[in-house]
Amino acid sequence: MRTIEDLPVEGRRVLVRADLNVPLDRSGGAGSGGSARITDDGRVRASVPTIQALRERGASVVVCSHLGRPKGAYDEAFSLAPVAARLGELLGTDVAFTGDGTSDIAGPSARAAVEALPAAGVALLDNLRFHPAETAKTAEGRAPLADALAGLADFYVGDAFGAVHRAHASVVDVPARLPHAAGKLVLAELTVLRALSDGAERPYVVVLGGSKVSDKLGVIRALLPRVDALLIGGGMCFTFLAAQGHGVGRSLLQAEMIDTCKDLLAEAGERIVLPSDVVVAPEFSADVPTATVPAEAIPDGQLGLDIGPDSVAAFAARLAPARTVFWNGPMGVFELAPFAAGTRGVAEAVAGLSAFTVVGGGDSAAAVRTLGIAESAFSHISTGGGASLEYLEGKELPGIAALDDATDGGGA
Repeated sequence: MRTIEDLPVEGRRVLVRADLNVPLDRSGGAGSGGSARITDDGRVRASVPTIQALRERGASVVVCSHLGRPKGAYDEAFSLAPVAARLGELLGTDVAFTGDGTSDIAGPSARAAVEALPAAGVALLDNLRFHPAETAKTAEGRAPLADALAGLADFYVGDAFGAVHRAHASVVDVPARLPHAAGKLVLAELTVLRALSDGAERPYVVVLGGSKVSDKLGVIRALLPRVDALLIGGGMCFTFLAAQGHGVGRSLLQAEMIDTCKDLLAEAGERIVLPSDVVVAPEFSADVPTATVPAEAIPDGQLGLDIGPDSVAAFAARLAPARTVFWNGPMGVFELAPFAAGTRGVAEAVAGLSAFTVVGGGDSAAAVRTLGIAESAFSHISTGGGASLEYLEGKELPGIAALDDATDGGGA
């Protein structure tokens, strides 16, 4: 796989597919995209090293990304306009935002802005998913956008690790049209995931949370033979508790997965560790009475919304001797203060280890930043939750396969 150092970028234009899919808070004002506030700029910061390295070598850089899930048409609520200002602050330069209020992401206004870029200049296209071809199911359907994007630049750099599991125009079709390379972020993510997949130092402990067993089933089956302990929290733990024969009240339950969980528990034995106590409430709200109850005695009518303090202590004890840790998924509804203690406790336990510790992106990465835990306390915080899980499952990631292709697309 080629790196950006392999591309002769001086005086040329480079299209960088970044992942700027950040959470936005628009409560401070309605109307223009500029009124939105980025609540977690981790992905924007992660994009900077590749963009800056290309600028330092004399390239002009055209950045493109998606944001959220618009319906293949322009929607101001999903505009990348607020991101342009933050990217400019981080880069220390003005970023030309090319959005024109339409779905023609790489159309005339974008081409004009890109052609006006000086050496080391930066432009940001608007949300790729405004164009219906970005997410089309076939290469033919994606071709109009892929052609237009390729026409903006001389080279392509794939640096959106959080999107490499998607067969989208900007991820798989543009590198087939241009000389291409992997960006610094993608290379760093792959290095970490390879370490988790092959030859991880033991004891190897995995912590999984999140809502559904079905979302994590592939990675559980892939990792279970390799790990010394698999600690399970979040909404998914209640299906495992039900598989042990316990009532779970009104907690999240995937009844169709109970037999699968029984099989996993039988296969893993004591290596699967479930919560011993949970925090419950009558409804999903920050303003309701809560109680901590044994995991096998959740009252009818109550919702389990976090793991309890005894569970945190037990999880921390299993983590203490670990030399490798992978954590993906919160332990509870950490966005609400009454149900954040479990995620905080596990995060602090992982952060305190002298081990190779990886936070697997998505809600886990958001929790680290929301709860104010120093990112430097972890060996690596991934930018791609879904991509990380699919890699660890052993799936081929379309965006990585596209970058692995040694052909030069349209030629240098």
